[in-house]
Amino acid sequence: MAKLLSVSSALDTSVSSTWRSYYQLTKPKVIYLLMLTALVGMCLAVESWLPPLQATFSLLGIGLVCASAAAINQILDRNIDDKMARTQGRPLPKGRVSVLNASLFAGILALMGFVMLLLAANLLTAILTFASMLGYAVVYTLFLKRATPQNIVIGGLAGAMPPLLGWTAMTGQFDGNALLLVMIIFTWTPPHFWALAIHRRDDYAKANIPMLPVTHGVEFTKTCVLLYTLLLCAVALLPCLTGLSSWLYGVVVMGLNLRFMQHAWRLKFKPQPNSAINTFKFSIVHLMILFLALLLDHWLL
Repeated sequence: MAKLLSVSSALDTSVSSTWRSYYQLTKPKVIYLLMLTALVGMCLAVESWLPPLQATFSLLGIGLVCASAAAINQILDRNIDDKMARTQGRPLPKGRVSVLNASLFAGILALMGFVMLLLAANLLTAILTFASMLGYAVVYTLFLKRATPQNIVIGGLAGAMPPLLGWTAMTGQFDGNALLLVMIIFTWTPPHFWALAIHRRDDYAKANIPMLPVTHGVEFTKTCVLLYTLLLCAVALLPCLTGLSSWLYGVVVMGLNLRFMQHAWRLKFKPQPNSAINTFKFSIVHLMILFLALLLDHWLL
């Protein structure tokens, strides 16, 4: 009896560990933020309440395809990840998941998500979501990341697409306001990622990845973070000017922008040991609260 219990416990532990490894392949924290922006895009696209089934399965479809892109990214970057302290613990470098199984997993996620979007949303959304997956998983990961220090600027467009995907899932067509939401994330991405790249510069140098702090130096990158944060502050106010949002969003985003500028200014002119990583962490809070403010503004005013 004791042996049976021991075997059962070992099996449970093994299944739990395997499940966690596949879950980690999807970069869940990133996916949750992307799905939030997609959900906000959906809500802003309609005046009334969202159709429950259409919205749920469309959002799930977008999430599955984005999760597939994250898994493909880790498959292609497995050798790089093994050289970097931040990513050495991922499932593929540690050998917890084989490349074949990870590839099958990514393929199944992509297929499920694509079919779900075809059935719940429309062909336009399915094609745009699949194109975004290819943009991030292949164009950015396989080519841009290894070729140019502007990799995150060019490749950031793929990661900025979810609000547009949410919008088209509900309407089946492009809209200027949806593109404005994309522009906000597109402008937000460089200061967000370059702050992390400054903090992890030695990692990227060791892996021979031409991130901006490696190719142009930390001080130049700090200047770029500051300038892009200024640009983001201007772009983030545009929803108030286009009529997409009102004063509630404007007040919240002004506070967020000032705080982000404070971090970027301190990083450039009064740096502390943790200034870069603190800027990176706040940038995530900035984007999350910004989109929640858009949602509250839409429903309350």
